Amino acid sequence: MDIGIGLPTTVPGVQRGELLEFARRADRGGFRTLATIDRLVYDSYDCLVALSAAAAVTERVRLATTVLIAASRTGPVELAKQLATIDLLSGGRLVVGLASGGRPEDFVATGTDFHTRGSRLDAMIEGLRRHWDGADGGVGPRPANRIPLWVGGHSNAAMRRAARYADAWIAPGGTNRRFPDLLARAERQFAGVGRAERPRVVSLVYYALGGDEHVRGVEYLRHYYGHLVKDPAQIERKVLGDAGRIRETAAQYADAGCDELIFVPCTGDPEQVERLAGVVLP
Repeated sequence: MDIGIGLPTTVPGVQRGELLEFARRADRGGFRTLATIDRLVYDSYDCLVALSAAAAVTERVRLATTVLIAASRTGPVELAKQLATIDLLSGGRLVVGLASGGRPEDFVATGTDFHTRGSRLDAMIEGLRRHWDGADGGVGPRPANRIPLWVGGHSNAAMRRAARYADAWIAPGGTNRRFPDLLARAERQFAGVGRAERPRVVSLVYYALGGDEHVRGVEYLRHYYGHLVKDPAQIERKVLGDAGRIRETAAQYADAGCDELIFVPCTGDPEQVERLAGVVLP
């Protein structure tokens, strides 16, 4: 199983130097992927601009959006250009993970329809591919390579979308208890559209290693999820705070069939990169 790491773009208060150093250390540390989370109505960095910055200070690590809420964008042309630019600036290291999104306020802020986000996302994916393939009448640039698409979500509609369009399915982050059942459902959806191969599967978990860091990480995640999660204890359980739980969680995901597990940091301290690498990387 590959191991990726998140870039702390949604952790409030993270400074420029910390973010860039986090990216540099992830690149040196042997992680397969450096990933961002998309959120508009929040005190966070723009995920695409942050990936552009990461592209400038890294050479090896794959760069991914996990996930980009593409349906909240106004159309595929500008987004296709932005993503192709990141792909070129990174030397062809971009992966685009997308999902329909679950926060109405992000759609209100861009004047897009939250209730039709599923069909909007389908149209957006098709539009991105058309533009990247050069079928747009000259809106460039063309990506360095074919950009892989990952599609996330736990609904049957999201899994069918992944089966129709994607190179991988992204499982919802935060828990390994539901993962085997979710994977079985995704496999059925892939088979249902005639895809014989097993889906490549990516999942996310949250972590903050170290006593004080774990406390800050739990506080951040409680704020980030806000009204979506009512039980504070549930948030605390989501944030892996010691080496034993991290190793156990990684082993459980690997045994269940996960192909890549991305550890999303809940603090912006660049030391979190080496701490995680020392636990989960050979």
